[in-house]
This record gives sequence, structure tokens and C-alpha cells, in this order.
Amino acid sequence: QKEYYLNEQIKAINKEMGHEDDPGADAAEFEKRLEEKHMSDECREKTSREIKKLRQIPPSSAEYTVVRNYVEWILDLPWDVYKESELDITQAETILNEDHYGLDKPKERILEYLAVQTLVERIKGPILCLVGPPGVGKTSLAKSIARAMGREFIRLSLGGVRDEAEIRGHRRTYVGALPGKIIQSLKRVKCNNPVFCLDEVDKMSTDFRGDPSAALLEVLDPEQNYAYSDHYLDMDYDLSKIFFITTANALHTIPLPLQDRMEIIRIPGYLETEKMQIGRRFLLPKNISLHGLKETNLSVSDNAMLEIIRRYTREAGVRNLERELASVCRKVARKLVEGKDLDKSFAITVQSLPSYLGIPKHRHGEMEAMPRVGVCTGLAYTEMGGEILMVEAAIMPGSGKVEITGKLGDVMQESAKAALSYLRSRSALYGLRHDFHKEIDIHIHVPEGATPKDGPSAGITLATTIISALLNIPVRNDLAMTGEITLRGRVLPIGGLREKLLAAHRGLLRTVIIPAENEKDLKEVPETILKDMEILTVETMDEVLSKALVCADPEKVFCRMDVNDVPLADTLLKEEFRVERRH
Repeated sequence: QKEYYLNEQIKAINKEMGHEDDPGADAAEFEKRLEEKHMSDECREKTSREIKKLRQIPPSSAEYTVVRNYVEWILDLPWDVYKESELDITQAETILNEDHYGLDKPKERILEYLAVQTLVERIKGPILCLVGPPGVGKTSLAKSIARAMGREFIRLSLGGVRDEAEIRGHRRTYVGALPGKIIQSLKRVKCNNPVFCLDEVDKMSTDFRGDPSAALLEVLDPEQNYAYSDHYLDMDYDLSKIFFITTANALHTIPLPLQDRMEIIRIPGYLETEKMQIGRRFLLPKNISLHGLKETNLSVSDNAMLEIIRRYTREAGVRNLERELASVCRKVARKLVEGKDLDKSFAITVQSLPSYLGIPKHRHGEMEAMPRVGVCTGLAYTEMGGEILMVEAAIMPGSGKVEITGKLGDVMQESAKAALSYLRSRSALYGLRHDFHKEIDIHIHVPEGATPKDGPSAGITLATTIISALLNIPVRNDLAMTGEITLRGRVLPIGGLREKLLAAHRGLLRTVIIPAENEKDLKEVPETILKDMEILTVETMDEVLSKALVCADPEKVFCRMDVNDVPLADTLLKEEFRVERRH
């Protein structure tokens, strides 16, 4: 009674002083909301202390606003709110197939997770990392997963995030402090088990404000995120029910501790047949609808669609294909409006395509017209998918200089030096004098100099190009190769084999040399590609040369002897050996 009497006196005094707002009203409302929340005893006790503090602070004080905002954030969070959904595996599979064509491995992994969730009540949220080139459907696949599971969907783009506080929040002592983006997103969707897509996780950077990738470690670690501590809240919050999906274009820019927390699923890109189906089933109807057309206004023949894929786009995904189809729809829309006949129909064929899209932007088929000396075709794996890499070498009189151009990274420059050292160590076997390099200059060039190139898979391509130029023996024009080289001529395995074979297939290169240790990776390559291509496996550089160079009897020119077995001192003195070997 005494407490009630004193509170009424305080209200009366505030009313007489002109303070219409009751400072105790907020606290009373917060206490009522706190009783309805199901949270841990520790969090409840801490929140209760903050509400009591709120009663004692004058409303005009700056600290009152800070404490009030803090309590509001705590009470707005969905501590125990979970969106219930009936999991139907068959229906989920149907939804995933409706939204995306292909992508069998990611779909299989999602359905496995849903199957396990139907058998057990609680499973720690998996952290999937979808890695692939732009335009292959990583983010849209995450949306489809949320729809298939019947959960809310949150997307957070991490591209360009430098501040650790974006993830973990600010301390309450800072002016304008807020929780991190994770907590903010949960407040917005009002449930504690959404599908959370962390987009572009490989684009984060570091500066003096901290390392956001390190802040993500606790968020994405299933062993820790059941008690996630945001700097602003300063209390444990359970993130273990969230289904985290991350997307990235490349793995090498993601720190290894962060990669360790995630299950990597690669989405390498689409075949021509898959692009045809995607364009026909998804992209064309979507763009017809977006541009206000009817299905009867526009039809694209299969040959015209294939021509757009081959000669107007060069990509692993389908983003540029969608742009080109949108361009066709815009042209048709203009013709309909100008002709004032909204029911007119336009049929797009291969012959009429240039009038809509202009001259073709790309050449279909990358191989040379004929075998050439000092020109070799390599394969590279970039963030944009697999790419064909032409390597050239020119020999000229000089003083032993080696020039490497084409904006190559450190790794590729080292591969070029290793290839040259390998050649010099076996000069006797190839019929060259031991000091041949002192009288010539070697220029190695990779065209498209404006495009940065790097990676440990161009060693055998560089070595073959140099040897071809020195021995004046042409390289097969219908063949591509990928593999790293050691100083002893051993061919080391490489990564991104599926993406490289897709690029070779797009470029009409039907023979590819790969390291023998990568033979196991061929199981992940679609059968349609393997049927069209001849895959040659090699273990040593001599095998590469015998398969790649065009000469009458490669076995005699490139013997399988180890360099240590050759008496170099005796061999180099015999001029007739050099002549015989060259013949």
C-alpha cells in the first residue's frame, strides 16, 4: 500500500510539473511483456534489473533512452518463437525441381537434411556453402530451400563488409549502438528458425575496425552458436535452429577457419542442354511477363536459343542469357507499340537474330585452325567459371632473357620459371646444347593482357609451349591441357576439373590432357561431356609431350629416361648426338 501511495504521489507531482508522460508506464509495460517471454533465468534476471534501473532514471536523462532502447531490443527478439512447418519430402523435392533445373547435388543434400529432421526432434543447423560462378542460381536456390521447408527467408549481403560490429554489434556505451545484422534480422522476421542466406561471404575484407570473417566463426560454428553472444545484448542467444546458407564465387578468399565450419557444395555451371532448358522453361516466360507481352507475341526457335547461348553469351551461369532474352523482348515490345497491333506475333529464328541482338559477340569454338609452333591451349578456373587460356612463346636471338607478359599472377610466373628449369635440365635429351639459353631470348605471352590470370595449373601448358617453340614442333590444335609441373617433370593434380572440362566442351576442344591423380574427379563430370571428349591421363611431362606435339614418332624424340640416367658431361661434348637427336 505504501509503494502504491508513493507512486500515485509521483504521478500527481509530474502532472503538476507538466510531465504528462509517466516514467513508470514504460517500466510497467516492459515488466508485463517480460512475464510473457520464455528465456533463460540469467537473461530474465538481467532484463529485470535493467527495467528496475529504468524506473529510477528521469525520462529527460540521456541514459533513460539508452536503457529503454536496450530493454526494447531484448523484448522484441523471438526468444522462443519457431515457425512450425510440416515437412513433406516429396513436396519439397517438387518445389526444388520447379524452381531450378539441374543442381542435383545441392538438392540431394537439402532433401537429406529434411529427411533427418523428420526423424529427430532437434538437429544442429547445418551450414552449407554454395560455391560457383555468378549467375548459376546460388541465392535463388537458398530462397527455394526456404519455400520447400516452409520457413522465413533472410538474405544478408556481406560484400564489402569491413566492420566487425556489422556482425557482432556495438558495445552499449557507444552513441547510436545497435546489435549486429544477425540479431537485427531475427527481430525483423519474428521467428528463431529461418533460412538465413549469407551472400558473398568471400567478398568480406579487413581493416582497422576488425575482421568480420573472424566474427562469423561463432555464428557459423554448430558447437558454439547455441550460446551466441552479441556485443550489444551481452547475453547468450540461441542460433542453433537457424539453417545457415552461405554463397561464394571462390574458396581461396575465404579464411580456412571459416571454411572449416561449412560444408562446401560446388555449383560448377551449366551445359548447353541445361541452358536451353533453363532459357525455355524459366527465363523466356519470365521476361515475356515482365515486359508486358503475351505468350503469343513472341516465340524463339531452338536453333535461335542455341545461337544466343553460343555466340552472344560466354559464361558458366545464365545471367547474360537472361539479359539477351530481355533485349529481344524489349525490341518486340517497341514494334508492337509502334505498329499499334498488340496481338501480332514475332518468331525469332537464327536468320532474324542479328536484327534483334546485333552482330555476334563471341566466336563459337576456340581452337586454332591448324597446329602451330609455340601455341598451346590451356584451361583455367576463375571466379567466372572455367576458361580457355591460349599460351604463346616466341624465340629470338638475345642474351638469355625471359619475358613473361599477360598480367600473370605470382603462381603462374613461378610455373613458367619451373617449366624453363625443367627444360634446361633435360636439354641433352631434347638435342639442345647445355648453354642454349644464353644465345636466345624467350617471350611467353598469355593473350587478353587486361584480364588477371593466376593459379597452380598452367605448368604443363607453359612447358609444352616453350619446348614446342625451341624444337620447332607444332602442338595439336584440337587439344587442351591442365596440370602443374615439378622440376623433375612430374605432373601434379589440379582443382576445378569439372569447370575446366565444361570450358573445353564449350570451345569445341574434344581432347583434354589431365593429371593421372585427377582421374577420380571424372565421376563428378556429366556423362554427356565424357561421351563427347577424349580424356588423356598423364603422370610425367614426357607423356604430355608425346601426346601433344605433332611429329612422326614422339616416342623416339621424348624418351622416358630420368635426367639423372644421362651422362651429361659426355653427351654435351658430342656434336653428332645433338644433330642425331634433332633428326
